[in-house]
Amino acid sequence: MKRALISVSDKTNIVEFARGLEKQNIEIISTGGTKKVLDEAGLKTVSIEDVTGFPEMMDGRVKTLHPLIHGGLLGRRDLTSHMDAMKAHDIQPIDLVCVNLYPFKETISKESTTPEEAIEQIDIGGPSMLRSAAKNFASVTVVVDTADYSLVLDELESNGETTPETRQRLAAKVFRHTASYDALVADYLTNLTEEVEPKTHTPTYTLKQPLRYGENSHQTALFYEEPVASSFSIAKAEQLHGKALSYNNIKDADAAIRIVREFDEPAAVALKHMNPCGIGVGQTIEEAFSRAYDADPVSIFGGIVVVNEEVSFELAEKLSQIFLEIVIAPSFSEDALAKLTKKKNIRLLQLDFSRAKQGGKEAVSVLGGLLVQDQDWLEENPDSWEVVTDKAPTEEQLKAMALTWKAVKHVKSNAIVVGNDKQTLGIGAGQMNRVGAVKIAVEQAGEKAKGAVLASDAFFPMDDSVEYAAKHGISAIVQPGGSIKDQASIDKANELGIAMVFTAVRHFRH
Repeated sequence: MKRALISVSDKTNIVEFARGLEKQNIEIISTGGTKKVLDEAGLKTVSIEDVTGFPEMMDGRVKTLHPLIHGGLLGRRDLTSHMDAMKAHDIQPIDLVCVNLYPFKETISKESTTPEEAIEQIDIGGPSMLRSAAKNFASVTVVVDTADYSLVLDELESNGETTPETRQRLAAKVFRHTASYDALVADYLTNLTEEVEPKTHTPTYTLKQPLRYGENSHQTALFYEEPVASSFSIAKAEQLHGKALSYNNIKDADAAIRIVREFDEPAAVALKHMNPCGIGVGQTIEEAFSRAYDADPVSIFGGIVVVNEEVSFELAEKLSQIFLEIVIAPSFSEDALAKLTKKKNIRLLQLDFSRAKQGGKEAVSVLGGLLVQDQDWLEENPDSWEVVTDKAPTEEQLKAMALTWKAVKHVKSNAIVVGNDKQTLGIGAGQMNRVGAVKIAVEQAGEKAKGAVLASDAFFPMDDSVEYAAKHGISAIVQPGGSIKDQASIDKANELGIAMVFTAVRHFRH
């Protein structure tokens, strides 16, 4: 190895790396700011202009895109024709490339960034050099990750060169890196154009952590996060206490925070296996949690609790009396944290709620493909709902409908929620027929069903659900409507003296 090219935006440990190369008598070519840092550290470098005979121009947009650079990277050492061409055109081989790219992700992560500023951080020369070097990994070592500096130097010190296996692994890392970088740029520009159906979809994610296993112990699993993930996401939550999250923990925690963002007043959500088992609201967060707990004190065992206000010591005392997997909150008071951290197995997550009221896209994998849709994030106005029965709901019933309607959209379909204006009382989830979900929800509510309201995530295909609900004390129903048999359900509600409203919006959750 005789020549290396170094051009980095992130200059972490670059001086030490360059010194290691210099010790191996490797000539260092460098550019702009990188060369300045290396020169100031006392390292001897050759400027890119001295190699190409061509000055940097256009604010640095053009500096390394030159045959004397890319020929030195791409020329195959095992082909006489390539070596003859290099000799004829005075192209010297470049044996190592150390490049990291302009900070595009960091730039677009700032809310104040303009499109013009973002575009200037789209690296062209860097990815080109990386890809050229990576393609020729049989002869060229390419380094894009500062974590690989020590590996490369160790091999150079031991063998005078890197191993073929190392060069191939580093090349694969480069192509993953540049593909991710390009995907981020593509996504940013696509969003600027507001294109809704791009012909290709190229999301990119960064490994956050490997997981012990997936849904079951025989399944391997990894947790990846979006490069510019919302602060209101499990990927960005700060874990204050407890062992690492499992695959199921992460999915459940995600489902729980989706629910709590529906509420502006103090609210608490208890969740188990992707479905809420209790939702409560109140004048205080302590009152809200008590109502969420009372909604189903059995199912909450081993579940997740998320609240949308700081966990106080009073609340922490209540939480500490239950076996919970996770507690999520915007913050924990000092004494609450001290109380809860005495429990070894509880996980405590702190989450930024400032961006909770946001939608966006979501994706789920299927065999051979990916489904992408808008999140079911819709702030609905009960004033727009249609009263379809002779009997209109009371003000209190409308408030109860608003709460149960927010809840039912987060329950697996077929979904039914029975509740009042303060809490859920019974939840029927994931049933193959709607009347089955009604029976589960009403049975769970028990005597509390009398006078409560019922929310259905989709229309009733026949009037049996209305009849069952009314006969067990349900006083009002909120549902989307839209069935060809809507009139049968309306007639049954009128016959049994209950109020019913149509929202005209369905909330299936599969």
